[in-house]
Amino acid sequence: MGKVTISAIKADIGGFVGHSAVHPEMIETAEGRVRDAIANGLLIDGKVNSCGDDVNLVLTHEHGVDGERVHEFAWDTFMACTEVAKRLHLYGAGQDLLADSFSGNIRGAGPGVAELEIEERPSEPFVVFAADKTEPGAWNLPLYKMFADPFNTAGLVIDPSMHDGFTFEVHDLFESRSAMFDAPEELYDLLVYIGTPSRFVIKHVFRKGGNEPAAVTSTQRLALIAGRYVGKDDPIMIVRAQSGLPAIGEVLEPFAYPHLVAGWMRGSHHGPLMPCSLEANTPARFDGPPRVTGMGFQLANGRLVGPRDMLGDISFDRARATALEVTDYMRRMGPFEPERLPMDEMEYTTMPAVSEKLAGRWTPIDALTPVTLATESADVE
Repeated sequence: MGKVTISAIKADIGGFVGHSAVHPEMIETAEGRVRDAIANGLLIDGKVNSCGDDVNLVLTHEHGVDGERVHEFAWDTFMACTEVAKRLHLYGAGQDLLADSFSGNIRGAGPGVAELEIEERPSEPFVVFAADKTEPGAWNLPLYKMFADPFNTAGLVIDPSMHDGFTFEVHDLFESRSAMFDAPEELYDLLVYIGTPSRFVIKHVFRKGGNEPAAVTSTQRLALIAGRYVGKDDPIMIVRAQSGLPAIGEVLEPFAYPHLVAGWMRGSHHGPLMPCSLEANTPARFDGPPRVTGMGFQLANGRLVGPRDMLGDISFDRARATALEVTDYMRRMGPFEPERLPMDEMEYTTMPAVSEKLAGRWTPIDALTPVTLATESADVE
């Protein structure tokens, strides 16, 4: 067969209960639509899953990246699930559907999208990572470790097919621009940007010297699209593995360290990204902590063999324990930074409404009355 496109598309379209989970009837609705799309030839295959309150679609087809018919199918599926959410009075029904109707492409309309078009190898393993209660920049550190850190990925040192490194495509979400960086040659330049994950995010990783994709992420930031806070972005990511790419174990290894990410309660706090099983993907404590699941697949002539639960293994138990310990530590700081996001990031939450209400409390310091100044001078003496 020709090239195959893998599309991972997610949306928060109704939480059960609150922001914690997806109702089983929504999953059933999406699965029924996927079966119909396979039967009528639109899709080669498809799987439905969830992470937190997000419905995740993993689809294979031959319509290419940004294929209009596939994107319309995903939009209509999310709309059908939204009707279920409304009927059940679920929380935030249709939250991520920012447009009134489908307009040819789901990008920019709210749902997160990550897509790869590939020539299927004799064995094609890949992992779809889905996160909840965080933002697209949460993938920066794991991708750096997978594709640029020899302490994580031994293949960068001992595998001749990986020794030259990889190319990273970085997006500036505030200025809508992109730049390419080769690793290891431009490693320090790359880190200048991706160390600020609220603004600069890794969109693609490619094999060095070509355009063969190794990884792709969703980079949609809902607040920047909508112009107001409508919920956290809950990104999704596809990572290919083996045969000149990081081994599956090297792809999973970064998640043994629950690094701090932005999001969590009301999208306004830092918390550890906790690896969890597909069954334990429902955040609870303080609407969290932020979590990540890993769905492992093999492709077989475009069909999905899987998913296999990649992060539910007991080898990640200590990472989960560490994440809970970090959660205890961070929560004790309450509304103080760095537990709460810095003020510039709070501009994309509901904080501006509070600031506007209190704006009249502030006066210029140089407008202090002489009496006030005299009192201050007396205190000094």
